[in-house]
Amino acid sequence: FSECSSSPCLNGGTCVDKVNKFLCVCAKGWAGETCQSPVPTFFITRTNTSAGSASAASTLPAATAGLHVRPSRCATVQGTTHCTCEQGYTISGRDSYSCTDIDECEVFHNGPAGKLCLHKCINTAGGYRCSCPAGYNVTNGRSYIDECATRQNNCTKDQMCVNTYGGFQCVQVDCPKIPHATYVKTSPTRCERNPCPLDNRACSQTPNFFSYHYLAIVSNLSAPRVMFRILAQRKLGDMLRFTLLGGGQVRRHFTVQRSDHQTGQLMLVSPVQGPITLEAEVEMSELEKRVQLGRYLTKITMFVSQYEF
Repeated sequence: FSECSSSPCLNGGTCVDKVNKFLCVCAKGWAGETCQSPVPTFFITRTNTSAGSASAASTLPAATAGLHVRPSRCATVQGTTHCTCEQGYTISGRDSYSCTDIDECEVFHNGPAGKLCLHKCINTAGGYRCSCPAGYNVTNGRSYIDECATRQNNCTKDQMCVNTYGGFQCVQVDCPKIPHATYVKTSPTRCERNPCPLDNRACSQTPNFFSYHYLAIVSNLSAPRVMFRILAQRKLGDMLRFTLLGGGQVRRHFTVQRSDHQTGQLMLVSPVQGPITLEAEVEMSELEKRVQLGRYLTKITMFVSQYEF
């Protein structure tokens, strides 16, 4: 029985009958056990020095090098060919001589360790790289550019620069204009009421001061959590009362509660999807036998990022 009777050699290959096996002598341009693989112009040569090797040197075809295709590294030992790929590549499946790039962004998109990149993963030949949105860099994967500290902003000298996640905001504190009272700025973020005449009750009922604060937070911050604390520096009456003013979006996401006798805190009770700017106003009232001694308003502006980092 001839091993060549079934014509196993393809593409013009010549079959040589051996004992219980056959050998294909391939025509020019073809290689493989049955001459099934086309031979490009690129070859890999590996010398095998192990004892009992079927051949001292093995020259095998490999795919033409390209961006996402690389030649495999092959060696023949005792008639068996072993091929491996460089890091970031895998045997293509079509033939053992070609290595195709692994798309790490796709393979590890929802892996047990999470996504490879916080923002955008870009597959490259043999690897990947992370891309950041404007206002961020990839120094440690989570850093963002401080436009305020690096003077990469267009805020005027009358404005404050507030660094946010991925950008900045120019803010300007102007003291409110309220009937029966006048206010003066005592710091960049605080306006205090001028003393009221003794006989002007309407003036004494207005807020003693307005305090302005600005927070940069990421989108979908987990809740509940404390966002801001308001502390009474002195105790004049027998009771302090903290109240969240306004409604709508603010009341949907925030509430105010006491942490101790002299401290109130603004609590985030449900995550906020950015980008959005929210303003929460907390009133602290001092009371003596339920008679109001003073009012203090704290305005907290929160710049919520578009991203969760």
